[in-house]
Amino acid sequence: MSDTYIARPKPRPEEALKDPAVNRDFIGRLVREFYRRVRSDARLGPIFAGEIKDNWEPHLEKMTDFWCAVILKDGSYHGRPVPAHLRLKTVVEADFDIWLGLFRQTVGDLCTPAVAAVFIERAERIAKSLKLAMFFRLPATLGPDAARARTRDDA
Repeated sequence: MSDTYIARPKPRPEEALKDPAVNRDFIGRLVREFYRRVRSDARLGPIFAGEIKDNWEPHLEKMTDFWCAVILKDGSYHGRPVPAHLRLKTVVEADFDIWLGLFRQTVGDLCTPAVAAVFIERAERIAKSLKLAMFFRLPATLGPDAARARTRDDA
């Protein structure tokens, strides 16, 4: 085995979307329309209703903060999405496809194509990250140390 380290270029950090039409008010409207659609969905509606109950306004404000941080890079969100989603025991991996479909429709209806593309790219990345956190597990016999050892042996 070689101890040679292959340097990979660091990915460039995402930049804030610079579009005069996209501000907190716009993102708040988009979030509210998206969650209106989520609440009407036969699969996702009951999941969200079970978690949020009648506390929709605080959730919508938190999601507005989240998307402002994701799109505008304004630092307004201070939550921890992975632990919040790990609590959701009724969510299955396919639910993310429904979520993404509704999100794509919403941004497609409310945004210019260029702005929609930014929202969709970031939503897809977020969904992928949450799916990995929620549904991917190494077998117990192949924890991180065992997996590293196996990789060294295979080299």
